[in-house]
Amino acid sequence: AETKKSAIARNAVISRVSELDICSARSQGSKTRTSVLKAITFAYLQNSRKPSKPCVLGVFVIYVKSSMKERTSGIMSKMISEPNNEQLKKYDELKSLLQSFGSVAVSFSGGVDSTFLLYAAKEALGDRMIAVTARSCSFPERELNEARSFCEQQNIRHFICDSEELDIEGFSSNPKNRCYLCKRELFDKIRKIADREKIDAIVEGSNLDDNGDYRPGLQAVAELGIQSPLRTVGFTKDDIRTLSKYLGLPTWEKPSFACLASRFVYGETISREKLGMVDRAEQLLLDLGFHQVRVRIHGTMARIEILPEEFGKLISDDIRTQIITKFREYGFSYVTMDLIGYRTGSMNEVIDK
Repeated sequence: AETKKSAIARNAVISRVSELDICSARSQGSKTRTSVLKAITFAYLQNSRKPSKPCVLGVFVIYVKSSMKERTSGIMSKMISEPNNEQLKKYDELKSLLQSFGSVAVSFSGGVDSTFLLYAAKEALGDRMIAVTARSCSFPERELNEARSFCEQQNIRHFICDSEELDIEGFSSNPKNRCYLCKRELFDKIRKIADREKIDAIVEGSNLDDNGDYRPGLQAVAELGIQSPLRTVGFTKDDIRTLSKYLGLPTWEKPSFACLASRFVYGETISREKLGMVDRAEQLLLDLGFHQVRVRIHGTMARIEILPEEFGKLISDDIRTQIITKFREYGFSYVTMDLIGYRTGSMNEVIDK
């Protein structure tokens, strides 16, 4: 599965195991539990049809019980291999590039890419680096708390600036260049902090995979002279996750995230109220155990994007009822599921780039 169908197999197994938990006596030990995990993986890859009742493998019964981290980390650990020589070489090149800047301010969201970049900067520059995180209504509190916690653990100087996008002229009308407007304002504020702290360069965490989508924010990065070390060295998302796991970073298996404003149809007014609706809706789905989620908003209609392998879970009577009830409490009139499933930038699919 790792060599021939790694992406498909990874998503299938993560999704399947995200619905299941092994209930076995503690006395049976880790070897027995590992054997059962292997059996689940093999059985699911051989037969993609989901059972309607708990599976019985030997004397083990599988039920919905555990937390998301417990459900997915074991399988993900097996699916992401050790870094190869090329990836390790890239990491050395990244640290050398960061050292050449003298000192850096890292635009830090707490996501997979910026956490990896921040850690590399810490290794390369020691105290000659800082992290800057923007606080706004389009950035969930949970993400800010995770960013703050990581910096505390790594003993990194961390600055939090208020970057209220709704105050930016034109932003709330949600034009196609919304990300450009936001990034310009954000990096202007980071530059002020960097100048005050006598920092030489500002770096951000976009990677090669970002070149394949509509990213107007990268125009602001280029115009303002912001450095993009991960793209410069040639890192892909897979490179970053593999090395993050190798380095022991907690974000190596973290789901991808983008600011909540990206959930709105271009041209639809972005308001604090609707941002709150989206935030609560996505938090509910995460709390229910879905791994990768987006709640796109169309007026007062919610369009849920999840991994296709988790469709069955979403439409099960209990989960579906909880979602409908809560979404209506949040302010949505209609609740729908996108039959294509989760993908990045789905709002960009209907625009002329």
